[in-house]
Amino acid sequence: MFVEIKNMNSISSSSSSSYSSSTKVMNKPLSQSSLFSLRYYNCNCNCNNISSSSIPFHSNFPPNNIRLAVVSSSRLPLKCASSSTNFSDPTPNHSSHPTKPVKQSFLSILDILKNSNSLLPPAIVSSTLLALIFPPSLTWFTTRYFAPALGFLMFAVGVNSSEKDFIEAFNRPAEIATGYFGQFVVKPLLGYLFYIIAVTVFGLPTGIGAGMVLVACVSGAQLSNYATFLTDPEMAPLSIVMTSLSTASAVFVTPLLLLLLIGKRLPIDVKGMVFSITQIVVVPIAVGLLLNRFFPPICNAIRPFLPPLSVLTAAICAGAPLALNVECIKSPLGISILLLVVAFHLSAFIAGYMLSGSVFRDSPDVKPLQRTISFETGMQSSLLALALANKFFEDPVVGMPPAISTAIMSLMGFGLVLIWNKSGKHETKQST
Repeated sequence: MFVEIKNMNSISSSSSSSYSSSTKVMNKPLSQSSLFSLRYYNCNCNCNNISSSSIPFHSNFPPNNIRLAVVSSSRLPLKCASSSTNFSDPTPNHSSHPTKPVKQSFLSILDILKNSNSLLPPAIVSSTLLALIFPPSLTWFTTRYFAPALGFLMFAVGVNSSEKDFIEAFNRPAEIATGYFGQFVVKPLLGYLFYIIAVTVFGLPTGIGAGMVLVACVSGAQLSNYATFLTDPEMAPLSIVMTSLSTASAVFVTPLLLLLLIGKRLPIDVKGMVFSITQIVVVPIAVGLLLNRFFPPICNAIRPFLPPLSVLTAAICAGAPLALNVECIKSPLGISILLLVVAFHLSAFIAGYMLSGSVFRDSPDVKPLQRTISFETGMQSSLLALALANKFFEDPVVGMPPAISTAIMSLMGFGLVLIWNKSGKHETKQST
């Protein structure tokens, strides 16, 4: 074998010029201005155009079976290349790259699945309209499915949470205490106020007022975490901790509040409610956290599919109660309950916003805190209230306020998301 170094510049055909070129090549390093290519040929090939006598000897040459020649590209005999030569082609092999588009498309699908939470507001609006226009489309989702659906939403929150989120949020105890105060002090007092208004002022049945109190005494809604994420993403961990704490403590606080506020008027199975809340709320969240802690590969595999399933579940849960109670909602009694529910949630949103604004008026992030605590105070787990109403209250009208609240709370919350997002963009433009 011998190695041919081919100068791409023109080389004289005379042997003296060839010798001079080769001597210069061998006595100094290759410069970037000259273009060279290396080729390997079998020594046994018939290379008549190359004379070994014109090759100067150099001590750094390869062994004797390798010879170096400098030739013009026009004199290169094609028949010298051996078909048995096994050298890698420097040209990249493009046949191995078709897998990249497939991988990129797969990643784009995963991104779409992970970002499908952005479809939640239109999904809830569509489900609400579908329930009012064509109720049979959602009446199959009866009350027996509410508890498993709520458990699934709680499980999704647990899978997407970790102990780190709690540690970071616990560094803000004042904010957590304010949110908790709005959740289980301000809101139940508002619920009891609307209980009195419903029974005394409007002359509605006692069960309607009890349903209002039940809505006011349950824990915060998981949808408040997503609403906070849409408006102030940096506050999402704090919102998750607030909702998780209210959910965990609701096992004891919700029955106690109901016993204090309406216990003398309606019978309440406190032990049964504690067991039900534990089964629906605490266990799914704990399973999600443990799965995330000890089996991360499983969580990574199922996590991309949780957002679209959560959107679908939340949309059905918002529309199904309306579809099941559409006749009652369209009645004069239903219109009265609708007005009460809208006024209750509106007052809760405003109360949370004003409470946090007065407490954290000197904080640099007072506006995001106001929006976060407003969501926590104004959005309740109405599905939990509906499940408790169907299971522990004999009067069926108790479930009407939670049924209407499920859709109204979601629509009002994401309506505020749109308003605050527009105002935030307007403030950003003015600041720039």
